[in-house]
Order: sequence, then C-alpha cells, then structure tokens
Amino acid sequence: MHRLRAGRDVVDVERVALHGLDVDACPPETARRGRHTAAGCACAAGNLVDGAFGLKLFGDAGTHLAITIDGHESLFAGYASVEFLAPVRGGDVVEAEARLASKGRRSRTVDFELRIICRSVDDSGRAEVLAEPIVATRARGTAVVPTDAATTAS
Repeated sequence: MHRLRAGRDVVDVERVALHGLDVDACPPETARRGRHTAAGCACAAGNLVDGAFGLKLFGDAGTHLAITIDGHESLFAGYASVEFLAPVRGGDVVEAEARLASKGRRSRTVDFELRIICRSVDDSGRAEVLAEPIVATRARGTAVVPTDAATTAS
C-alpha cells in the first residue's frame, strides 16, 4: 500500500485514487501528475500558492503525455489561454492533467486542468480528501514535436 503525505497527515493513496491520482488508470491520450503543495510553496497573503506552481505541473504532465504519444518530450510553444478559477493553498494536494485535444503533423494541442483533491484544513498540517475535486486552473497550449520524432496524425 502506498501512502501520500498531506501536511503531517498520511493519506492512503487508494482514497486519493478515487479522484484519478493513480497515473496508471489514466484514459488513453491523458497524463496526470499529483503533488502536495508544501507550506513553503505559499508566497502570498492567505497562504496562497502562485499560479506558476500549477503551470509547472502542466509542463510535467504535458511532457509525460508527449512521451506517451510520440516517444519524445516535445517542445512547448505556448499557451493559448490560462484561467485561474480557484485558489491553491499551501498544504493542498493537487493533480495536473494533460489531455490531447488535437493532433497535427507535428503540433499537439493539449488541454490542461489543475484540480485540488485534498484541502489543507489549517496550518497544523491537517488535510482532508475532498468529496469532489476543485478545479483551480484550466489552460490550453501547443506542443511541437521535432520532425524526426513526429508520428502520423490520426
């Protein structure tokens, strides 16, 4: 049994896997990455974590997706849109999902979503698994695969 640390508490991964943190259970053309936001990640008043934290996780999930699809990590060209929908706080456990939206000859349009799956209860390190994840950030971006690594579009 795997355990995940959320603050000072330890949560059974089986409980968290209900929200899709189990990377092996991802549908095809989807990649997920989970991460605990340590208290040290918070850099603003109200224990808020900056938006760049989620964008970094999008990069990790997008790289995983690219390797899964094309066998190459690809090069990220940029975001077409980014929406910050809910605050992420120090002590939260989040998951980032990258999902292939469309596939060109060398370009890959990817939809991203950052969800809070465990919420920090207070500054003591206590956290709770949420009954329903909170969508914190959504984005769409484009990755480009080098010519020699690109697979044929389907």
